[in-house]
Amino acid sequence: MTKQLQEAYVVAATRTPIGKAPRGMFKNVRPDDLLVRAIQSAIAQVPGLDPKLIEDAIVGCSFPEAEQGLNMARNAILLAGLPNTIGGVTINRYCASGITAVAMAADRIKVGQADVMIAAGAESMSMVPMMGHHPSINMNTFKDENIGMAYGMGLTAEKVAQQWKVSREAQDQFAVESHRRAIAAQQAGEFNDEMTSVEIIERIPNLATGQIDIKTRTVNMDEGARPDTSMEGLARLKPVFAAKGSVTAGNSSQTSDGAGALILVSERILKQFNLTPLAKFSSFAVRGVPPEIMGIGPKEAIPAACRAAGITQDQIDWFELNEAFAAQSLAVVQDLGLDPSKVNPMGGAIALGHPLGATGAIRSATVIHALRRKNLKYGMVTMCVGTGMGAAGIFERV
Repeated sequence: MTKQLQEAYVVAATRTPIGKAPRGMFKNVRPDDLLVRAIQSAIAQVPGLDPKLIEDAIVGCSFPEAEQGLNMARNAILLAGLPNTIGGVTINRYCASGITAVAMAADRIKVGQADVMIAAGAESMSMVPMMGHHPSINMNTFKDENIGMAYGMGLTAEKVAQQWKVSREAQDQFAVESHRRAIAAQQAGEFNDEMTSVEIIERIPNLATGQIDIKTRTVNMDEGARPDTSMEGLARLKPVFAAKGSVTAGNSSQTSDGAGALILVSERILKQFNLTPLAKFSSFAVRGVPPEIMGIGPKEAIPAACRAAGITQDQIDWFELNEAFAAQSLAVVQDLGLDPSKVNPMGGAIALGHPLGATGAIRSATVIHALRRKNLKYGMVTMCVGTGMGAAGIFERV
């Protein structure tokens, strides 16, 4: 007898502010501590739920080593003071790690293997740089048939810009608009519902007294958005990845630190504890593309996720399309004919930052709260992924 799938509901979704790496506000804050803060805040948002019912925590991280190694997911559960009966697993799908964690948690619920799950993501690019501390690449990667795997992310953005004919001016305009939207959203308090504040403790040697001065401050706003971003300023920046290219530091995502966490439950738990769902996780898709044009991945994943949810692309009210690079974001918008007003209405990674494996969970919190605040139906989190992939997840307001 075929067992009917259950629905998976999100009952809490939150994130920390995003700090600039490597010298921003979280430069000395461990990623597992950011993760603990996000998880504890998510738990606090569902006071009627017994934490002992949580069965597992799935946490995305792009470079799970050093301060974010040693199965950060399980460690964070214990450091957060949650019951030691809760499992933990750290997963890696590069930039899609966070949304993959949400999808895997939802899948466990949908097939009846769990009733309460934590899905999260955390990354410190201040403490663990891109590629990690000791990258070791298989030499077969550099054979002609595999060489696209060896391209740096910026070079793949240049390839996309060339193939989809995205000009430098268009990229810079996109970047300026990302900052403009982010600043406007911050000033209007649009991020308040999704945000969990973080207390930063700074220890500063006092040479006069020989003591260590301890200062604390609370941060509750993303650090990257710049109100003075202009076309004139961006035009002065030189290409970073190709001598005659168009991709610059100004029209690329910012390296960042941050964490996000969601709690998902089955309908049985929803009714048993009289919980209010924020959204339903409708579908997820991941698709591969040639590694050398990695950035175009969402153009394959978005239609697949829509088919899986049984809706059309036009029914998506809000797209959180991760702005790894303006070039690839514009190429995806152009190729799929997306409505620009629906894409990153509150700015994206160019302004707000991209803490790699955390981004999927962070942007899930953004879209879930935006759907409720704006009384919209469907929202999507989507991104390109290193080595040539695209991922997309759809949330439905209920």
